[in-house]
Amino acid sequence: MKERLRIDKLLAHAGCGTRSEIKRYVKAGMVTVDGITVKDSGLIVVPSEQVIAFQGAQVHYRSVVYFMLNKPQGVISATEDARDTTVIDLLKPEDNLLKPFPVGRLDKDTVGLLLLTNDGALAHELLSPRKHVVKTYEAMVRGKVTDEDILAFSEGVELEDGYITMPSELQIVTRDHDDEGDLTSISLKIKEGKFHQVKRMFQAVGKTVLTLKRVTMGPLVLDEGLAEGQYRELSQEELLSLKELQGGKQGKKS
Repeated sequence: MKERLRIDKLLAHAGCGTRSEIKRYVKAGMVTVDGITVKDSGLIVVPSEQVIAFQGAQVHYRSVVYFMLNKPQGVISATEDARDTTVIDLLKPEDNLLKPFPVGRLDKDTVGLLLLTNDGALAHELLSPRKHVVKTYEAMVRGKVTDEDILAFSEGVELEDGYITMPSELQIVTRDHDDEGDLTSISLKIKEGKFHQVKRMFQAVGKTVLTLKRVTMGPLVLDEGLAEGQYRELSQEELLSLKELQGGKQGKKS
């Protein structure tokens, strides 16, 4: 079914102003539909079939948004909070008009890939335990990660509350040391997202996570061109890959 909506609502969602401001703009003849000036801010339009322009520039309406954010440290994965900065606070006002929300969460001190969208169905699929969507993390770990740890992770480790994780793929990237002892840079692929899971998994084998960064979520790969705190819309290719996952392909492969 083709979406139909009032022109003032469309223009407000596109960031052209508040509903009251847009009402004035329309009366002033600043809005056209298919090249014809309109004066009724309550006019019903079909965005997929009509060309709407504001001050001579075409307005591209969208009802859903998809943003890739490189979440910085110290920011929480929530839509609002009375004390801390949220990932939504990082958005420009016009990008928050359709009320996107974070898909899942990263801990306050964890950085990296976070998807923001108002597509509830897609978010549900990405977070569904039955889908086993793979997430890749890079971490600096205090301690010497060993082949025994790799084997333990591949079989599933028991957390402090008795929960046994699903098998995961742990790789050692580099080993180093400082004045306090051994350091290991690792990459870890997991298929679930329990509270503080990566940190708790390493605690289970006697190690401590010092820094943690998520670099993939399903088919999405963090754009390394995004500095921490920056975001961009998903490309068409990235969005299509998520839609394929939503159709069940990721779940079948896992």
